[in-house]
Amino acid sequence: MNTEHNWITTPITADILRGALDLEQTAHGVLPHRLPARARAQNSDGQLAMVESQPSGVRLVFRTGATVIELDVLPTKRVYVGTPPRPDGVYDLLVDARPAGRASVTDGNTLTIDMTTGTAEHRPGPVGTLRFADLPDDIKDIEIWLPHNETTELVALRTDAPVEPAPDRGRKIWLHHGSSISHGSDAAGPTTTWPALASSLGGVELINLGLGGSALLDPFTARALRDTPADFISVKIGINLVNTDLMRLRAFTPAVHGFLDTIREGHPTAPLLVVSSILCPIHEDTPGPTAPDFSKLSEGKLQFRAAGDPEERAAGKLTLNVIREELARVVEQRAAEDPNLYYLDGRDLYGEADVAELPLPDQLHPDAATHHLIGERFAKLVFTPNGPFADSRAAQGI
Repeated sequence: MNTEHNWITTPITADILRGALDLEQTAHGVLPHRLPARARAQNSDGQLAMVESQPSGVRLVFRTGATVIELDVLPTKRVYVGTPPRPDGVYDLLVDARPAGRASVTDGNTLTIDMTTGTAEHRPGPVGTLRFADLPDDIKDIEIWLPHNETTELVALRTDAPVEPAPDRGRKIWLHHGSSISHGSDAAGPTTTWPALASSLGGVELINLGLGGSALLDPFTARALRDTPADFISVKIGINLVNTDLMRLRAFTPAVHGFLDTIREGHPTAPLLVVSSILCPIHEDTPGPTAPDFSKLSEGKLQFRAAGDPEERAAGKLTLNVIREELARVVEQRAAEDPNLYYLDGRDLYGEADVAELPLPDQLHPDAATHHLIGERFAKLVFTPNGPFADSRAAQGI
């Protein structure tokens, strides 16, 4: 830590943190969670436990006249055996809602994952420090967006001027749930995942429950959505159910109804948007499971393939086209009694016409440019005057 300043240390508490549903006290500081403790207690899946602790959409938000900000963090870095090192997680700084800096830390814990055996080893590491300097000395609103893909314990926040919670700007809350694509997949940073981009364009506050590999119609996730205050809600359903080959059509339809019923218990009249999957050519008409393709792993390229048999659709196996057709039918049926329920075909966000110019690099996840495309299209379709979230105070020229 630089000693040239008279540092003020501010406790990291919920009043300066947005986008998290829970804060866990740890030996080092606090760990933001995107699922509440009750939901985590009902989960036994390591994948979900990992991704819900990755703070996609979570940001520190405060007002200060500070010219220097330091943040001590303890990230958990993922290392995949046989692949080049992953880039360090990115922290994006916004000053008065405008991009003003970007930083990373190399220190932290290490989680070494062997994709071929399914094993993982955790090794503890040191705390690292981020530093944003030479900031304007006037009073300003600061946002520090945490890495969307790296579990991050927050240890200490230091500034050279007092910090106070940012005032309420009267923005409405958008609560979103989806898969790794909503989580952020291969976005360039936490403010450029497609939900973060769409929320900025729509003029709303984002709570992102995009959970990599884990948009599986879990009842505890539905209850988390039910119990979280929100003005607008969207749920993106499809790709993970095919990836995991989790259920057949017989189970899928009542599971969707139950998921929506639970959300409606807490949000009976809020605009609720059901979104199907973006185009994913390998699974449009071929069921799961999705299998990793290790042939280019030594080059740092993990790709995926569809391991199901198209003939099994007759037995109720799910494909993306089957899911889209059933979601559209379910929403149309329910909308007769629920006028605030809407459906969006994910191919309107990324479809057949986009594949040639912006192919999915690993056959499954969009790249950084495609996140921009999806975020902009979502905002234009959903947050504009004729969209389902029209009353969002969108004023960004979309």
